[in-house]
Amino acid sequence: MKYGEKKISKTKLEKWPNPCPERDYTIDISFSEFTCLCPRSGYPDFANIAINYIPAKYIVELKSLKLYLNNFRNQNISHESATNQIFDDLKNLLKPRHLEVTGDFNPRGNVKTVIRTST
Repeated sequence: MKYGEKKISKTKLEKWPNPCPERDYTIDISFSEFTCLCPRSGYPDFANIAINYIPAKYIVELKSLKLYLNNFRNQNISHESATNQIFDDLKNLLKPRHLEVTGDFNPRGNVKTVIRTST
């Protein structure tokens, strides 16, 4: 196993203290290289994952988020399950005031899927 693969496989989402917990502000994160495997065919699926949240006490540490999202690349998981798992993991870690996760998946077989979940 190569160095990057080890880092990705052992990653855990991390949080940092919010520097301005008394103020409502929005954090928008876009991850344009999301990949997972179709649970039915095993073919790769590609997506842009957009995360929009209003933090409370914590913010997500971005390197851990990048590695966490890269860890999906070898998982057989549906578009719906991947988007909802990302949402659940971030919600449980950060307990934000508001959270929205959108999985904008590239067309496959002439079908485009956008999955959106929010608090």
